[in-house]
Amino acid sequence: MKSLPLLASTFVVVSALSTPLSAHAGSDDFAAGPVFNNYGKHAPVPGVSVSPQQQFKVAFDVAKGADAGKVNRKFDSLARFINMHVANGAKLENIQLALVVHGSATLDVINNAAYQKKKGEDNGNLGLLRALMGKGVRVIVCGQSSAANDVQRDMLIEGVEMDLSAMTAHARLSEQGFSTNPF
Repeated sequence: MKSLPLLASTFVVVSALSTPLSAHAGSDDFAAGPVFNNYGKHAPVPGVSVSPQQQFKVAFDVAKGADAGKVNRKFDSLARFINMHVANGAKLENIQLALVVHGSATLDVINNAAYQKKKGEDNGNLGLLRALMGKGVRVIVCGQSSAANDVQRDMLIEGVEMDLSAMTAHARLSEQGFSTNPF
């Protein structure tokens, strides 16, 4: 039975060496689209596809704000999720995403006038958030974080919802069948 670990490790090495180099994408292989042309870069993964019948209901949780005037990379993950799945066979109408925002990221969902007062820059997230909401993504901000950051409802980007808390938003989304993306 001592030969079993040797056999397993030999299999792993042979498998790794036989993997075609084309299966690994370099940074030049990342591209945006087909849904969002300015956001959500993703790489092709040969041999992987998604059924057009696949249904996705996924909530993303973002607590860390972006640097002043920059796009929040965690927000961009939603555009990447949509782009890569549609590029690989999923239907856009079968993808339901929600973005739950709290903590310092709360300031990333306020309108440009309010953002300029708080950060002295233009809000770099406006275009991305409007594009996401234009494709049906729900953006929900935590009411507790809003209070802690002195953010009133009229300061939010149009279309952003406010819930009692991020915990409340996730509980409600879970009741509606959403999974929570751990990344």
